[in-house]
Amino acid sequence: MNDGGGQRRFGPLGTVLVIVPTYNEAENIEAVVARVRAAVPEAHVLVADDNSPDGTGKIADELAAADPQVSVLHRRGKEGLGAAYLAGFAWGAERGFGVLVEMDADGSHQPEELPRLLTALKGADVVLGSRWVPGGRIVNWPRSREFLSRGGSTYSRLLLDVPIRDVTGGFRAFRAEALKELGLRDVASQGYCFQVDLARRAVRAGLRVVEVPITFVERERGDSKMSRDIVVEALWRVTAWGVAGRVGSILGRRGR
Repeated sequence: MNDGGGQRRFGPLGTVLVIVPTYNEAENIEAVVARVRAAVPEAHVLVADDNSPDGTGKIADELAAADPQVSVLHRRGKEGLGAAYLAGFAWGAERGFGVLVEMDADGSHQPEELPRLLTALKGADVVLGSRWVPGGRIVNWPRSREFLSRGGSTYSRLLLDVPIRDVTGGFRAFRAEALKELGLRDVASQGYCFQVDLARRAVRAGLRVVEVPITFVERERGDSKMSRDIVVEALWRVTAWGVAGRVGSILGRRGR
């Protein structure tokens, strides 16, 4: 939104939908949903399950049957984090939710911190929960994982020229109208690179993006979905975006 004088104005947030993608999170999903509902009782939760073979979808169905503010989106199979969130965004948009939140199912994102993200969203279009701003921290990560995450965020920030400290973080709140400005129909990234893609799109669209510190806790149960393929995808996509942006800038200057 813009008021015509160069200053953005922000209306009421509307109803909140927390999207929780799952694949084999049977050990975690019940506790995470309960914590979200306790932290923000007015929020709705959508579990987007990629046909988990461990029965996560069945547990989610039981939660939905017991709570009208919990819904389940059953997907055909494991298609990646980005595809799950895009499906969740579309589901929420069709039902008129005003705020769409990304949150991991493994407990690494603390639902108790969600009220701070929503408070910050009252004066922003997008709020990112950040591990790498003052006050942010991580718990129980090995040095190698911290180096990979910090390095990935720094590389993405510098190459893409986005003023965001935690470009790869996945605990985020979007105003629904802000998502409409991101051109989501041509998003191709699927892994954690999806988070980088949305961040750069938000900056390019001129949206007000705010980071708030969070505490990120390594999962205690279940297996991490991080893999070598995810890292490789992120590296080549970020590099391609950065090179294309710089070439476009150079050609634009030459054409003046």
